[in-house]
Amino acid sequence: MASLVPLIAARRQRGRNDWSISLITASLAGAFGSSFLYGYNLSVVNAPTVYIKKFYNETWERRYNQSITEQSLTLLWTLSVSIFAIGGLVGALIVTPAVKYFGRKQTLLLNNTFAIVAASLMAFSQLAGVLEMVILGRFIMGIDGGISLSALPMYLSEISPKQIRGSLGQITAIFICIGVFSGQILGLPELFGQESLWPYLFAMIIVPSVLQIGVLPFLPESPRFLLLEKNDTKAAEKAFQKFLGKSDVSHEIEEVLEERQVQRNIQVASVFQLLCDNTKQRQILNVVVTMACYQLCGLNAIWFYTNDIFKGAGLSPELIPYVTLSTGAVEILAALFSVSGGGLENL
Repeated sequence: MASLVPLIAARRQRGRNDWSISLITASLAGAFGSSFLYGYNLSVVNAPTVYIKKFYNETWERRYNQSITEQSLTLLWTLSVSIFAIGGLVGALIVTPAVKYFGRKQTLLLNNTFAIVAASLMAFSQLAGVLEMVILGRFIMGIDGGISLSALPMYLSEISPKQIRGSLGQITAIFICIGVFSGQILGLPELFGQESLWPYLFAMIIVPSVLQIGVLPFLPESPRFLLLEKNDTKAAEKAFQKFLGKSDVSHEIEEVLEERQVQRNIQVASVFQLLCDNTKQRQILNVVVTMACYQLCGLNAIWFYTNDIFKGAGLSPELIPYVTLSTGAVEILAALFSVSGGGLENL
């Protein structure tokens, strides 16, 4: 037993050494400006629903000299909410060529343009009296989410040591939960959940984006991208050294070079070929079922329409914002518990 003590101590010390300052900074800045914003935009439309619908009605009356019908108002609001997912699909489709051409870090930085433009459109929509600015802003914000939720995990996985890669990857999910909770907090009546202040809820989107723009340029690009896409061994070596916090990174460089050699000898299969491959059907089924269950469970719809759901359940309107807040808090606790729990398969 005594002989195990030095081994355990050494293992703990190695675990601490895996977390360099640059790695922690990249993880927090990347997650705050990316996955946090995705979570924030899931919940931010819930609290000001009544006020935004009123804004839609007033805009309609000014244009057409008549009140909007309930059916048309519901259609406009449904479009405003759901177009976020359509934008996400667009972002997911363009992220692959973006990360290959610009790089992982640069894609995250450029992606902030979508967030800032979207925030500006939605924040100034009431002042301009143009309801379409909200809808367009939601669509553009969806593009931002689709790009960031692909580029960020890729960046984090490529800059982190193997020993903590799984733990670091879970930062994305945790910050989504924190983003949802933050949107609920800022939407309280005591803060921005008021008729005159709801545009500030969307203006707050700019804050994480500006922070990411201010931090990421001082951090290296993904060493894997530098080596595989740019063939810049020297820059990749410096990036590994900064993120891993050690001078000898020859083993990591060799691993990436071996991966490149393997990739050259592998024929890339099309989606159709992959689906027809009997040896891969079980893996494909696992991925499809897992992702389908996540998307079809209705979680996003709950964040979009939490107030309406609780109102339909008979809760007092004064109590609803705080009950809604408790759902976000529970989600954060569940995420933290899951991270500290068992393996990924069990989760």
